[in-house]
Amino acid sequence: MSSIITIKSIGNQQDLVINPPSGGLSLQGTIKIPGDKSISHRSLMLGAIAQGETTIEGLLLGEDPRSTAACFRSMGAQISPLNSQSITVQGVGLGNLQEPLDLLDAGNSGTTMRLMLGLLASHSNRFFCVTGDNSLRSRPMSRVVQPLQQMGAKIWGRQQNSLAPLAIQGQNLKPIHYHSPIASAQVKSCILLAGLMTEGKTTVTEPALSRDHSERMLQAFGANLAIDPETHSVTITGKPTLIGQKVVVPGDISSAAFWLVAGAIIPGSELVIENVGINPTRTGILEALKMMEANISLENERIVTGEPVANLRVKFSQLKACTIEGALIPRLIDEIPILAVAAVCAQGTTIIKDAAELRVKESDRLAVMASQLNSMGAKITELPDGLEITGGTPLTGHEVDSYTDHRIAMSLAIASLIAQSSTTIHRSEAAAISYPEFVATLQQLIVN
Repeated sequence: MSSIITIKSIGNQQDLVINPPSGGLSLQGTIKIPGDKSISHRSLMLGAIAQGETTIEGLLLGEDPRSTAACFRSMGAQISPLNSQSITVQGVGLGNLQEPLDLLDAGNSGTTMRLMLGLLASHSNRFFCVTGDNSLRSRPMSRVVQPLQQMGAKIWGRQQNSLAPLAIQGQNLKPIHYHSPIASAQVKSCILLAGLMTEGKTTVTEPALSRDHSERMLQAFGANLAIDPETHSVTITGKPTLIGQKVVVPGDISSAAFWLVAGAIIPGSELVIENVGINPTRTGILEALKMMEANISLENERIVTGEPVANLRVKFSQLKACTIEGALIPRLIDEIPILAVAAVCAQGTTIIKDAAELRVKESDRLAVMASQLNSMGAKITELPDGLEITGGTPLTGHEVDSYTDHRIAMSLAIASLIAQSSTTIHRSEAAAISYPEFVATLQQLIVN
C-alpha cells in the first residue's frame, strides 16, 4: 500500500490510517462491487427451504451472509463453502428444517435473525434458540416478535421478549393482516416467511414502500403473492411448493453509495461502478444525490434474474444542500451515513429527518456520524430523528471510531480522503461485514 493508506493491526482490531497528500488526490477507475447483501441473505434462506438445488452467482462473501449460511447448515441444508462466486444450496423442502443441536448464531446480522424468526416460529414441534454478537443482542426484536405472537408464535427472550437470545417453540401459526407501524423490509419479510407455512392468506400493509427483494424472490421460487402498490400491501398464500432456482446477485447499491459520494465530492474524480442493482425500492440514494445536483448517469440498464441492473458513472460536481425526508427514507436508510458526508461538502444546510430507525442499527448511526464528523470539523446538529448539516466547512484529520459499524467505518474513510491531515479510523475491520475488499478497492482507485 502507498503511504496514503496504512493499516495498523492491534490483536483482532485494525486501525485504518488515511493521510491525503498536500496536493490532494482524485479517484479514477472502473470497479465491481460486492453482491447485494439483502438479496444474498434471501437467496440462501429460500434455497435452504426449497426443493432441489439452488445456484447463486455473485453472492456477497461477507460476514453477514456467512452467518446466514451457518445457521441453515445447522438445520439440515447443504450449502457449499462461501469462498467462490458460485454457491450451491441443496434445500430441505418447505417445513423440513431440522431442530439444531446448538444455538443458532446470527453474528452481527439483524437480517439473519429477524427473517429467520418467521421460519422458525412456523416449524411446529421444533425448538430453536437464536443469539448474536454484543451489538445484535442489543437491537430490538419486538418489531418482529409481536406480529409473530399475533400469529400464535411462542417466543421468549430478554426484556419482555424484545432482545436476543431468543427461544422459539415452533407452532402451527394462523394467518393475520398486519398493519406495520414502520416501513421495514425485515418486518415484512419475516411475516411473509412465516406465512409460507401458514394455511390461508397472510397480509402485511406498510405506511410506505420498503425494499421488495423478498417479494421478487419468493415469486421466483414459486410462492403465490398478491401485491397492491397503492396500499403498500403484500399477501402470501401459504403452503406453496418452492423449487430451487438459479440466482444472479447484482452489485449492492448500498456499497456503491460510498463510491458515488466519493466520486461526487473529490475534485477530478470519475468512477464507473459496474453491475449495480437499481431496484426502485433501493434507489433513494440516486434520487437524493440528484437532488444535491451530483453528476451521475446510468448506463447499460438491463434486467438480470428479475432485478434491474445498470452501470453507474459519477463525476465530481459542486453539491447543493437539500432536505431528505418522508417516503424517501426507507429507500435509502442504509445510505444516510455516507449521505451525511456528501452533505458536509454541499453548499447550504442539508436536513435529514424521519430517520429515527438509524438509532437502532449496528450503532446509533445518527449520534455516531454527528460526533465523529464534528470531531473532524464538520457542523452537524443531531435531531431526534435526523441530522442538520451545514456544509462547506473544511475537514481536518482526527482520530475517529467506527463503533464496530461497517457503514460508519466506510463513511469515515471517504470523509478522510478530503481532510486536510491524517485520520485514524479505529476498528475499521468492521467494513468486512458487507464489503471485505473495501480498502483494497480504495487503494486501487486513488490517483495522486
